[in-house]
Amino acid sequence: MALIVQKYGGSSVVDAERIKSVARRVAATRDEGNRVVVVVSAMGDTTDELVNLAYQITEQPSERELDVLLSTGEIVSSTLLAMVLKSMGYDAISLTGAQAGIRTDATYSRARILKVESKRVVKELEKGNIVIVAGFQGITEEMDITTLGRGGSDTTAVALAASLGAEVCQIYTDVEGVYTANPRLVPEAQQLPEIGYEEMLELASYGAKVMHPRAVELGELFNIPILVASSFTDNPGTLIYGGASMEVRNKVRSIVYDLDVAKIMVVGVPDRPGIAAALFEPLAKANISVDTIVQNASINNITDLTFTVAKSDLDKAMEVVEPLARSIGARECVSDSKLSKVNIIGTGMQNTPGYAARMFGTLSEQGINIQLITTSEIRITCIIDEARVKDAVRALHRAFELDTEG
Repeated sequence: MALIVQKYGGSSVVDAERIKSVARRVAATRDEGNRVVVVVSAMGDTTDELVNLAYQITEQPSERELDVLLSTGEIVSSTLLAMVLKSMGYDAISLTGAQAGIRTDATYSRARILKVESKRVVKELEKGNIVIVAGFQGITEEMDITTLGRGGSDTTAVALAASLGAEVCQIYTDVEGVYTANPRLVPEAQQLPEIGYEEMLELASYGAKVMHPRAVELGELFNIPILVASSFTDNPGTLIYGGASMEVRNKVRSIVYDLDVAKIMVVGVPDRPGIAAALFEPLAKANISVDTIVQNASINNITDLTFTVAKSDLDKAMEVVEPLARSIGARECVSDSKLSKVNIIGTGMQNTPGYAARMFGTLSEQGINIQLITTSEIRITCIIDEARVKDAVRALHRAFELDTEG
């Protein structure tokens, strides 16, 4: 008897009819002789609605209380799904993240899972129950409720799958799998039947919304196959796993973009040891993630330092950086929030020349200026004007012939 962990996103449980549809899918998996653990997100836009409600109450809601509030969304979904399954004649029980043993650190709104104490889940499975777990949440050593941040239900599902030794973790959402580009933007985009962990991690980290990066990291660490599929159709989806095709025909697997990009440039920085640390250590302490970093060549011991952050962090980052820039003698500190990242991703690129040249040439032909460039072994990223990102994605999809992928 196989153990399968399934996760259903907010669009899959948006209303009573969709919850009933999910229940039928869960029941079918149980009828095939499997033990089933289900992780659910909050219904539709519930999380956003709860956040808005909190800010109507106060301009600065307590982080602790906000996490307690937001955790209720997933509890509603899990209890309703358990009710439907019971009405269909199946043994089912709902558990909060705390009851399921999801132990986290104390970082409110973006807590990380420290361990999964799955004894209660195992006990309920042994009783023959379908176990429904509220995603996105956990509990600290002090018994305080925490939330895992956006996409946290993906992380809950994969963490449970790893802890329980599940055969597969199935992520059901409103898309049919992983594509060569966003099919809403590029109608010719092709679904990928399978993709490796490394490629999927780059996709998730640099713009693809289909999976949360932390969930992919966990899948790779514990070698848990992850199936991404639609809860609205019977499409077989995309399998994320550790294997790799012998020789992928097209070295570029997907084009992804991210509009959540802002640039900060510290101009006229004295070029001496310790300057970078003086800027970036305070940003780290403020819990601000820095992505692309470029330092120009020094002229007369003066240089410019440019880096990117999420748009949502820009104001906070400028509050940190501007006084620091003055203190180290920089000439000025400027920012730009009208940017985007466009990325080509594929493991086959690392040992094959010419991909960067084709990418840069394609963007040049479209009259798109590249402001910053960053790379990894399997990714090339260009920072460009956000107004041109759609043109860039479509042009790159054609240039790398991804409309014939698969």
